[in-house]
Amino acid sequence: MARELPPKPRKVSDEEVRDTILMMCREAGLMGSIKPEDVARTVLPDFWQTLTKRIRLTSKQLAAAGKIVILRKGKIADPNDFKGIYRLQITETGLNDEDDRGE
Repeated sequence: MARELPPKPRKVSDEEVRDTILMMCREAGLMGSIKPEDVARTVLPDFWQTLTKRIRLTSKQLAAAGKIVILRKGKIADPNDFKGIYRLQITETGLNDEDDRGE
């Protein structure tokens, strides 16, 4: 009897990952933060683990652009030198940047 193969995940664009991070961070507000795993689960619920590296890379890019900060143990971390569990938080720039909202 042939074994049924699991379905493949759909293709996810870098833009979708970026937009989801910004949207979720904006929803959390300036005092809130989000987990990268929650971003992955929002974008690709059944295959969220496949997105963790892309979310980390995109988060680093957004932090370098000043749109978000990366938090480690509640403190702002260097986007080029952080390890382990982290959270994401919107900045004033990211909150007020109308270019990223598609408006």
